[in-house]
Amino acid sequence: MAIYLTKWSKVLVQGMTGGEGMKHTRLMLAAGTDVVGGVNPRKAGRSVDFDDRAVPVFGSVDDGMRSTGADVSVVFVPPAFVKAAVVEAVDAGIGLVVVITEGVPVHDSVAFTAYARSRGTRIVGPNCPGLITPGQSNAGIIPADIAKPGRVGLVSKSGTLTYQLMYELRDTGFSTCVGIGGDPVVGTTHIDCLAAFQDDPDTELIVLIGEIGGDAEERAAAYIREHVTKPVVGYIAGFTAPEGRTMGHAGAIVSGSSGTARAKREALEAAGVGVGGTPTETARLVLARLETERDVTHS
Repeated sequence: MAIYLTKWSKVLVQGMTGGEGMKHTRLMLAAGTDVVGGVNPRKAGRSVDFDDRAVPVFGSVDDGMRSTGADVSVVFVPPAFVKAAVVEAVDAGIGLVVVITEGVPVHDSVAFTAYARSRGTRIVGPNCPGLITPGQSNAGIIPADIAKPGRVGLVSKSGTLTYQLMYELRDTGFSTCVGIGGDPVVGTTHIDCLAAFQDDPDTELIVLIGEIGGDAEERAAAYIREHVTKPVVGYIAGFTAPEGRTMGHAGAIVSGSSGTARAKREALEAAGVGVGGTPTETARLVLARLETERDVTHS
């Protein structure tokens, strides 16, 4: 079992015929993802060959879903067209939309995430690397060969740190890794993933990666204290970030005493989360906590 994405997921790619869409569709297919079609109204009825596999192009998400049974869409369209693409997918009734595109206007993100929520569609992103269930499916741009399947769940604002922690724990493996994105408004939150990993019988330990800006990590800490019984290990990026300067992601900015890495670390530690000072130290904490938990289980 995994969260949100399994070997049975059928994936459409909105923007598959563009440069990024073509590149990452090929990589998703190579990773074993069941990519069943692309969406481009101007190229409907054609197919695109990916290493001897012909993937059909549909004129709409609704057409693609009716023809293939798709239940996931990955969005690679330019920022100005993301809102319309997501609304189209939501109106078609798809269950999960993964928005990879960076630079989406915040007011568009507010509108389409609220609309999706009201219609029961989960959004991951925007401005995210997507999610991967190693050995089963990969929806987005996470390199599929970093880590093997395992029993650690990972949720992260940062794509780069997702890859780093996956590499550090490559021999331990992951149930699912979710890059939720670092924009001020995202569809799926740390808390959503914590709840899903808590309920996932194949996830033994959860890694939470945060960064400066906002209060998502503080709210996650409060949720962990009240609702999560599985061990959680965390890492917060940005201890040396200067106040008032955006660092990488649009939402990664410190204003006064709000959103600092120190405040987030203190909140997580108060909730019983072990927080590493570096990704490598975080990985060591994970291994130590797993060993402790397994010793208790077998004693």
